[in-house]
Amino acid sequence: MATIDAETIKTVALRAGADVVGITSAAPFDEALLTIRERKRAGMAGPLHFTYDDPATASDVRRTFPWARSLVVVGCNYVTRAPPPERTGAVVGRFATANHYQQVRWAAAAVAAELERAGGAAGVLVDDNRLADRAAAARAGIGWIGRSTMVLSPGHGPWLLFGSVATDLVLEESEPMRRTCGTCVACVTACPTAAITPDGLDARRCISTWLQTPGPIPRWIRPLIERRIYGCDDCLTSCPPGSPAMASVTLQPSERSFAELLGSADTELMRRFEWFYVPHRDPRFLRRNILVAAGNSREPSAVDPIVEHFTHRSSLVRGHAYWALARSLGRPAWTELRERHALETAPDAIVELEAALLMLRVPVEGSRPLTVL
Repeated sequence: MATIDAETIKTVALRAGADVVGITSAAPFDEALLTIRERKRAGMAGPLHFTYDDPATASDVRRTFPWARSLVVVGCNYVTRAPPPERTGAVVGRFATANHYQQVRWAAAAVAAELERAGGAAGVLVDDNRLADRAAAARAGIGWIGRSTMVLSPGHGPWLLFGSVATDLVLEESEPMRRTCGTCVACVTACPTAAITPDGLDARRCISTWLQTPGPIPRWIRPLIERRIYGCDDCLTSCPPGSPAMASVTLQPSERSFAELLGSADTELMRRFEWFYVPHRDPRFLRRNILVAAGNSREPSAVDPIVEHFTHRSSLVRGHAYWALARSLGRPAWTELRERHALETAPDAIVELEAALLMLRVPVEGSRPLTVL
């Protein structure tokens, strides 16, 4: 029977770039299954898919690897490698400022190779819907699941990305942490949309969720998106256990000009942010995000690039451009938007255009009456 000790595995993972390592059994995550199902039943999953699509598989690694007996969980702290946002331009969640999951994949691959050298089988799951990786990390003793639903780890707080390696070898398990957030509600009060509730994260109100969802972004949440084009860090930056890791960041702020982003071709945008989860890999949705953030920024240099999108081939993009100009300029946008109202033909873009005009609170004049929304 092939054997390998847990300390050897942990040493291999740490040398390969992991910051934390834990080991747990491959038994089902029954509590995670109940939580996912309850939130889905309550509607809190909103438009999210991921582990919500198949909770039974996400909570039982043996549905993917029937031979699995142990799980090695590796975590990488990305915040020290993520430049903070500049005071102007687009904001990207720190987990997505680069392909930070690559470090996790390297560490997981090193663990898998070591397990195979020891005569065992190994299967890697990184950023994979087939495993509720936070449940695995918590049971493997890496941290505890906080109010924000993030895993909070001593010294790292919520700034960890996880990967797991299933094996048919029986490894010594790590002891789960017996900790909670106690009375701390920092993430609750920091969330700009009140998405963190006593029952967990309500994805219907989560900015990060809507920036990864196809279709139009709900108008009620657009102002709250502020300058974000992907991700939201407010529940992380407010988390006290994550403060030591944030304090060690020495990178200079990164600027992403709205004029530059909006002036980029679709192929360039998708190449620049190739690790983003963009629905259907459709650049319209990334451009939509940038337009909303540009409008919220009210930066003068973003105005002309927003207007240039009035003639974009996609009615979805045009509609968000109309909203963005109204948001950016206020009443001075009236004339340009009213002129577009006489030219726009796509029903969905007309609805957005009329909503943008109503935002300006200017009496309507002209040949085409505005629809009552």
